[in-house]
Amino acid sequence: VERLLQALGPLDVPRPVATAVVRRELATLRAEAKTDAPVPGFDAVLARVRGALDRLRAARLQPVINGTGVLIHTNLGRAPLPDAALAAVAALGADYNTLEYDLAAGERARHRAGYLEHNLALLCGAQAATAVNNCAAALILMLRHFTRRPDRREVVISRGELVQIGGGFRIPEILEASGARLREVGTTNRTTLDDYERSLTPQTALLLRVHRSNFYLGGFEESPDPAALAALARRRRVPLAEDLGSGAMIPTERLASIEHERTPAEAVRSGVDAVCFSGDKLFGGPQAGIIAGRTRLVAAFKKDPFFRALRCDKLVLGALQATTDLYLANAHEKEIPILALMRIPLHDLRARAERILTALSDLPIAVHIGAARAKIGGGTLPRAELESVTLDFRPPPGVSLAEFAARLRVGTPPVVGYVSGERYRIDLRTVFPRQDDALAKSLRVVSSHLSIP
Repeated sequence: VERLLQALGPLDVPRPVATAVVRRELATLRAEAKTDAPVPGFDAVLARVRGALDRLRAARLQPVINGTGVLIHTNLGRAPLPDAALAAVAALGADYNTLEYDLAAGERARHRAGYLEHNLALLCGAQAATAVNNCAAALILMLRHFTRRPDRREVVISRGELVQIGGGFRIPEILEASGARLREVGTTNRTTLDDYERSLTPQTALLLRVHRSNFYLGGFEESPDPAALAALARRRRVPLAEDLGSGAMIPTERLASIEHERTPAEAVRSGVDAVCFSGDKLFGGPQAGIIAGRTRLVAAFKKDPFFRALRCDKLVLGALQATTDLYLANAHEKEIPILALMRIPLHDLRARAERILTALSDLPIAVHIGAARAKIGGGTLPRAELESVTLDFRPPPGVSLAEFAARLRVGTPPVVGYVSGERYRIDLRTVFPRQDDALAKSLRVVSSHLSIP
């Protein structure tokens, strides 16, 4: 073990980590030797250990350059945080803070995040608001409250809204996990107000509306007007909740030539009793599930013993607080990265592409400027596409596109693009202007070391 550790040279991981990898690989080799597999020499064992360490290093949480053209990329961390949120996280993380302390009274506060909850409610046009650790948690918390009575656990939902969200999670499974009983109404493509009304029984606990933020229906389809559904809920004295998912806070058509996305404020105005949405999608903040609605309902959600298991920590609350204040200060379109990326003019992208192309002009690799259609991603605005500009690469003969992509992924910093039309492409819509130099450097390093026959 010690000989291999010495042969590895300077380590960029803690020594116990490298030691554990060495021991694991040696144990695997011993097991293979019992099957009469050939025993490798020292150099082969060392190469095997290096490979295992490389794979482990790649699993570290680290920044990347996103050249995929998907703005809210779930695999790449969804929405990057605004500078104000990063500053709040740094300040709160470095010092003690008022997480559950009332400075005016000089004693423990009744609850955490009073300022944030006040401002979230204001932003959503709701009586009250709170936050938990993600939108699925917010939905479960709401469902637990509405279905708490054993004789009233049916949740009515349209068959056209039984969506699957990221990671394989499905709305019906979330409903069942909360203890609710699913009552499907309508069909995949058509659900009317009469369908909802006919489904109501003494066992109905809730009407649930799930916004189609990650897919869309076209053609012969119908859904009731949200205000009409809210009126039905009030008339029959059944609560109405809505899972918006994407968390758009402003009219999305103001940002680019894309469709309108329903906002929490619109849901509240239409008569929804409680609405939930994600904090790390179009809202542009940290991962969180935000709930807004009537005061008595939000207070009841927070009294649920399960709320403690789902609540946010000081860093998430600080980032949410800073992001919310950017909206209220009308600084969101410039200061919230995901919104700023959507607003970058096409001519700016092309000018950046030309500068990077000039910086790479002496390399032994074909690079051209291309056009593309960027996606919003993250389960939001499925029809929306933004005009964009790409850098298109054709590696020299003998170097595959897969090899070129793999080398960029393990570079410093890692670059993640995509392959399309026999080209490796980097979409500048999802690359921050401040990353252009680092991108050019990484491309130069990788391209300079290609094995050219």
